[in-house]
Amino acid sequence: MDPLSEVLALLDVRNALLARLEAGGTWAIDFPRYRHVKFGAVLRGTCYLEPPWPTSGHPPTEPAPALRLTAGDCYLLGDGKPYRMAGEPGCAGTPAREVFTDVAEDHLVRMGSDPDTVVVGGRFVFDQAHAHVLLDVLPPIIHVAAGTAPADAMRGHLRSLEHETSTAEFGSTLVTERIAHIMLVQTLRAHVGQGRAGGAWLTALHDSRIGAALAAMHRRPLHPWTVAELAADVGMSRSAFAARFTELVGTSPLNYLLGWRMRIAGRELRTHRRSIADVAQEWGYGSESAFSNAFKRVMGRSPGRYRAAAAPARDLSAP
Repeated sequence: MDPLSEVLALLDVRNALLARLEAGGTWAIDFPRYRHVKFGAVLRGTCYLEPPWPTSGHPPTEPAPALRLTAGDCYLLGDGKPYRMAGEPGCAGTPAREVFTDVAEDHLVRMGSDPDTVVVGGRFVFDQAHAHVLLDVLPPIIHVAAGTAPADAMRGHLRSLEHETSTAEFGSTLVTERIAHIMLVQTLRAHVGQGRAGGAWLTALHDSRIGAALAAMHRRPLHPWTVAELAADVGMSRSAFAARFTELVGTSPLNYLLGWRMRIAGRELRTHRRSIADVAQEWGYGSESAFSNAFKRVMGRSPGRYRAAAAPARDLSAP
């Protein structure tokens, strides 16, 4: 698999809740802090996100301006901070817990009269042990504006969301969940496609050579890679490759590879009843102690303590 697909598989991505909001008149919803990632798509009308996050060119000491969303826009929020969604900026908000307390089985919520805005949104929750692998490289918000090439690629999925969330056909819950997962990937692709550099494996995928090196490591994590071999594979000198990789990914090639190997090893320890010595041997370590030292350096605890730790409960409350 490619690096993004493998990371999402490691995170065990799940929908916490998917809801359809139909709103009209004067309305606003205040959302509290949340775990992991929130997403949404405007199917009809216009609304605003009033964020706590800073925006480019805006002084961080002043409130950021509201972000206007129109039909066809999609967004992803990843900083966990409270925010407001409103029909117009500055409206008094109703706490989300009051709005979503009695969500019907069809996950439909109505606010105001004569709804002219429809937003479908929800939250993705991850395996907490690995959540920061993605969360640490996400900006506070990813906005995919209607009319852009990434938004055009999502247009068919938006039509499907409109249909599935407005009807009660058999299997609609499953279909909307699958579409939401597809749109998560499409939104991350849009972010990568913006080509913003700066210490993150996700945006480094946009660089043809460094992205190819990342793909090679993910494709063959057991291979005894060297910096020289990776550099040769992507047509760069060893020194130029090492410098470029560190600049874009934020760590050296072999440190990145070690981190990824230990995360896969951690998944093996949590999901299979294999001995630590067996896992150590698979990952090329001559002794259990050498593997344990490397594992603790990356994962923060020994393999035995990591395995024994109970998996955290998932928070499945309303977005």
